[in-house]
This record gives sequence, structure tokens and C-alpha cells, in this order.
Amino acid sequence: MTSHQLTHYENGEYIIRQGARGDTFFIISKGKVNVTREDSPGEEPIFLRTLGKGDWFGEKALQGEDVRTANVIAAEAVTCLVIDRDSFKHLIGGLDDVSNKAYEDAEAKAKYEAEAAFFANLKLSDFNIIDTLGVGGFGRVELVQLKSEESKTFAMKILKKRHIVDTRQQEHIRSEKQIMQGAHSDFIVRLYRTFKDSKYLYMLMEACLGGELWTILRDRFYTACVVEAFAYLHSKGIIYRDLKPENLILDHRGYAKLVDFGFAKKIGFGKKTWTFCGTPEYVAPEIILNKGHDISADYWSLGILMYELLTGSPPFSGPDPMKTYNIILRGIDMIEFPKKIAKNAANLIKKLCRDNPSERLGNLKNGVKDIQKHKWFEGFNWEGLRKGTLTPPIVPS
Repeated sequence: MTSHQLTHYENGEYIIRQGARGDTFFIISKGKVNVTREDSPGEEPIFLRTLGKGDWFGEKALQGEDVRTANVIAAEAVTCLVIDRDSFKHLIGGLDDVSNKAYEDAEAKAKYEAEAAFFANLKLSDFNIIDTLGVGGFGRVELVQLKSEESKTFAMKILKKRHIVDTRQQEHIRSEKQIMQGAHSDFIVRLYRTFKDSKYLYMLMEACLGGELWTILRDRFYTACVVEAFAYLHSKGIIYRDLKPENLILDHRGYAKLVDFGFAKKIGFGKKTWTFCGTPEYVAPEIILNKGHDISADYWSLGILMYELLTGSPPFSGPDPMKTYNIILRGIDMIEFPKKIAKNAANLIKKLCRDNPSERLGNLKNGVKDIQKHKWFEGFNWEGLRKGTLTPPIVPS
């Protein structure tokens, strides 16, 4: 075979068969294909997704895995550019930099699509309430289980429609729903779907039963979880704006996740927003001064969180919000850091809490990498954190 060639397939023709060996990679130049998988021999194949022009498949073969894990069938007349492993190595110059990312993204997408289909068919009556997890002015959060599969538990946030209208929160709730349903990160609590009736709005969410983080303040690991959550949100043009220990919750593994998206907003890239919001002790100076703010306000709040994780209380705190804002506007350099904050930690906090947003770490040209490479995180296993292989400080019993 030459380094690559165009191959044509007729409608219904198998391009790849699950279980077969292969060392070729395909890029679709014309037409569409269906991807299916058989979970057990003899069972009806499950439809995973349709791929079209510009999509690719078979890339696992380039990474030395030569047994095909799915069927790919032409859904119409299809033309593919076909490249074999040796030619690919020659063209690309080794496979070290070819990450599994494309494949993992496609796998994750298929997983989330299947999950969405599962939740779309559920009704409110399919759940039993087991316990109340929390009550607030907005309504309450119940721990619920699926009647048909009792091992499946969720958190059901129940909001009073009346309260939403009275406090003019409609836009916030709509935004929270859109952002959380679109967020597929291991560091953000999942929102699976919403229901409503005449009185209430119901949000079916992942139940993180590890407890709230502020009851067990631990430093580097949890700060890193927030860094990963922010990296994900900011890559989608979303600003979070409500970081505080109470909005971090531990999942069953002991990993921290962001939970409350009431103030989150999709602002896009290079744009600012002017809404005044957040918790007084965590609000960035540009929000107080109404200068407009962007994702850099999240990095300010990350510095405040670090300080609180390390000492037990935030650096800026007054008897009332106005006094707190005045203390914030004096700047981080006016704060005397206690001895328990080591030099590298203090350095990172001060770099995150620069008065000028354009000077803040996380908001410079290397973005979040500057935080990840800071001396305070020296030796920290970011890859292990992303893959979930890193042991957390606390594993919920």
C-alpha cells in the first residue's frame, strides 16, 4: 500500500468489523458511516454514533492496538483516506505526541449521548425520596433513588417557582441549567436533567455524598481540583463567579467538584460582564469597582480559597459586606500572612490576587499552565488527578 490512498465503499459495506485485526486509520472525505458495538456475542449491535466528512476512525490501530473495538458501516456511498501504521509513523515522525485524546473525546461523547438518552425517558414518578440533604430559602435538596434500580442514587434539587419569580432568578436558573447540562468534567457536579410541575422546578443531579469540603479543609489536592474545573469552564468561555468552600463537594472517590452554578455565565472569549455577584469575602476588586470582569475574577477567588484552605478563614473579612469590600480594595499586600502559610503558597496567593486582572496568574499568556507549574505545585501529579488515579487526602467511607 502507498503511504495513503482513497478507498470507496458502498452503502451497507463494513469498513471495520469489531474483533478483526487491523493497522489502518481512516479519514472520511465523503459520505457518512455508522458506528456500532456488540457488547456480547450474538447480541444486537448497539448504535453509538454517525460520523461524516472530516471525521476519522480506527486511530487505535496507530497506537499499536490492532483489534478493532467497534463496527464501522457505510451509511451511504463513502470515500475514505486510508493510512497504515508504518506510513503514519513515517508521516508524523513517531507516535509519542499522538495522544488518545481524539479517541477519548469520541468515547466520552458516546457515553454522554447514551446517558442523555437514558435520562430523557425518566419521569418524576420513577424516583423515591430517601433523605433530605439540605434546605434553603430556594427550596430543598433530596437524596432520591431510582425505583427500578435502587443502587442508582441522585441529588434532586427542588426549587420553588414562586421564589424564583419573586427574586427574579429566572435568567440565573436558565443559565445554571444550560451550563451544568453542558459541563462534562470530572471536577464539576453533573446535572442529568430537569423536571417541572405547577409549583416546582426539579434538578436531577449527581449525588456527591462525600460531604461539603469546608468541613475538612485540605490544601493542594483540592486547589488542584478547582484549577481543573476552572480550566474546563474557561475553555468553554464560562465564568464561574461563586467559588467558596461551601460550593465544593466531595464525590464518592474523595475528589472535589464545583456544585452551585447560580452565578456562572457564558461570556465567550475576550469579553467582560458587569453583573455584581459573588460572596463578599471572595469578590474581586474589579467587580466591586464595577469595571467589568472576566475569567480572571475566578483566579482571584482561587487565591482567596487557597488562603482559606491553609488558614481556616479568608484574608479579607469585615463586620459587614461594605467594610469587607474596603479591605479588599486595599489589596493583598496589606494582609499579614500567618506563619502557617509557607513561602511558595504565599507567593502563589499573591500572584492570583493581583489588583490588576491582566497581571493575575492564570490570566497571562500561558493561561492555567502558569498555575500548574508554580513552585507550590512542584511534584504534583496533574495527570494522575485528571485520570482519577491520584489518592485523595480523604476517601469517604
